[in-house]
Amino acid sequence: MSTLPTPGTTVAALSALPRADFVAALGGIFEHSPWVAERAWAARPFATADALHAAMVAAVDGAARGEQLALIRAHPELAGKEAAAGTLTAASTGEQRGAGLDQCSAAELQRLRELNAAYRARFGFPFVIAVKGLGREQIIAALAQRLTHDSDAEFRTCLAEIGKIARFRLDALLA
Repeated sequence: MSTLPTPGTTVAALSALPRADFVAALGGIFEHSPWVAERAWAARPFATADALHAAMVAAVDGAARGEQLALIRAHPELAGKEAAAGTLTAASTGEQRGAGLDQCSAAELQRLRELNAAYRARFGFPFVIAVKGLGREQIIAALAQRLTHDSDAEFRTCLAEIGKIARFRLDALLA
């Protein structure tokens, strides 16, 4: 039985893992979507974090549209019911807390919920944004602005944001 990597592990150590351990170690990098790590495993060995991330993004890019949609839908709404219920993944909890979404005023929370509902009604999936480095006001403004996108543009934007989230999570594992 091998030991799974902890924060501070190296790309070389990840590259050396058997498939099941690699997926176990990296399966949460893309929210509730271990298939991304499973498909990226075949591109080993990875010389750098950039190469590992690129292989994972390529797995998403090469996926069927239905799989990509499922990946987007695997993401929780920001300050949504999962946050209120305490059922977010540890990574999502930390990301949302870091953006101050756990400290929304009643008015901010109401605005977020209204925008989230409008967004989901318009696009059929949750609003996804890499919140690291953003504050509540910036997130709310981005959500309102992205409601003006057409469906295809917003689908692509969500996938790009998911790639950014994955990079932040990978960097945290490798830190």
